[in-house]
Amino acid sequence: MMTGIEVEVVETSSLGDRSYLAHDGQVAVVVDPQRDIDRVLALAGRLGVRITHVAETHLHNDYVSGGLALARLTGATYLVAGADTVGFDRLPVADGDEVTVSDTMRIGVVATPGHTFHHLSYVLYGPDGPQGVFTGGSLLFGTTGRTDLLGKQHAHTLAEHQHDSVRRLADLLPDGAHVWPTHGFGSFCSATQSDAPDSTIGREREVNPALRLEADAFIAETLAGLDAYPAYYAHMGARNTDGADLIDLTPARRADAAELAERIAAGEWVVDLRSRKAFAHRHLTGTLSFGLDGPMSTWLGWMAPWGTPITLLGESEQQVADAQRELARIGIDRPAAAATGHPDDWAAGDDTRLAKLTTATFHDLAAARDGAVPHGLPAPEALLDVRMTNEWRTGHIEGAAHIPLPDLPHRLADVPAGTVWVHCGSGYRAAAATSLLQRAGRTVVHVDDAYANAADAGLTIITSKENA
Repeated sequence: MMTGIEVEVVETSSLGDRSYLAHDGQVAVVVDPQRDIDRVLALAGRLGVRITHVAETHLHNDYVSGGLALARLTGATYLVAGADTVGFDRLPVADGDEVTVSDTMRIGVVATPGHTFHHLSYVLYGPDGPQGVFTGGSLLFGTTGRTDLLGKQHAHTLAEHQHDSVRRLADLLPDGAHVWPTHGFGSFCSATQSDAPDSTIGREREVNPALRLEADAFIAETLAGLDAYPAYYAHMGARNTDGADLIDLTPARRADAAELAERIAAGEWVVDLRSRKAFAHRHLTGTLSFGLDGPMSTWLGWMAPWGTPITLLGESEQQVADAQRELARIGIDRPAAAATGHPDDWAAGDDTRLAKLTTATFHDLAAARDGAVPHGLPAPEALLDVRMTNEWRTGHIEGAAHIPLPDLPHRLADVPAGTVWVHCGSGYRAAAATSLLQRAGRTVVHVDDAYANAADAGLTIITSKENA
């Protein structure tokens, strides 16, 4: 029989989040579960443990929680901050509470406001004392959770709380205690991005700004680093406050070529999930590139008008199912329709309904700017940078126009006239942008290249913030 406590990580890399299952070989507590709880149930089944408690560190803004559904399905006790007004039954917990999970495992509740006003952390105690702390959006790896999700008017006050909360955890726990955050692995809930796969309180003392800087300096640094966050966040908090029901991952209704043509003609979002290289080679005219090999749900959920019909096109049933799961995590519960196969299938063999997307590199751009346009490429009359504002301010190519990708759907009229070459940081966002511009009738070239190569190609990089 297993002795001691084990903590299993359930990673959702597409959203930059982690959920946790802590167990003693018999019973388990689950912290901050994502909406697709089948993964958690499968893990508990493999481990042979019974889920008796589910805990939320906060009412999440970046995903629909599976906590309520998991608690109801398993009969587990559901721990949610008592200070939060919610539309469901739960065990209201507050600072100083302790909950016994088993003879060898208990959790202590610590108020850690900052990411939200009523944010909680949970200290996991074993037979030998504190093992670690589930920190949600408070103390992250090398950073903290952002403090502006409840409105810019609260950002400064919450940053003050965040500084105090992180220091409270560091004072409360020994250096060897593990830190188990929910955010910080690419999530926009994080003030900056994670710099390590795991951490402890001792490590955070050395690297975390909240523990290295005094309050004023930490607050200034935190607020200065905040950039935009996905528009769909506005819907997540309310959904989690009301309580989300079970996820529905049954297959979406299939659309034939005629229906796809109708949806495209109506201006709906018909999304190609294949890689951007496959999309560039051949795609159904009027479709949009959001490859499943990148953060599809984040960018699609951010850009598509909330509630708009979304149709998914994939090479396989599995690709569509994976995309459907990712979208359900952020509250896009059911696609309007779906189709599988290849562009020829979606066009019913009509080549006039197919298109390609011209691609280039930064070396091609440099050559074109020098007057030697590479064969087969249209000359760039404009260059569009669709990276986020903080990326742009750090450095950008001389002469580029800047429209962050999430703003592009309602700023198409601001894109400079003529043939426009489009780039981002790696090529993924530029694919989405060029497909959107192509759908709007523009002549575009997708710079499918890493931004780090721009300087090496001889392009002039503007780094002065005064010129940004």
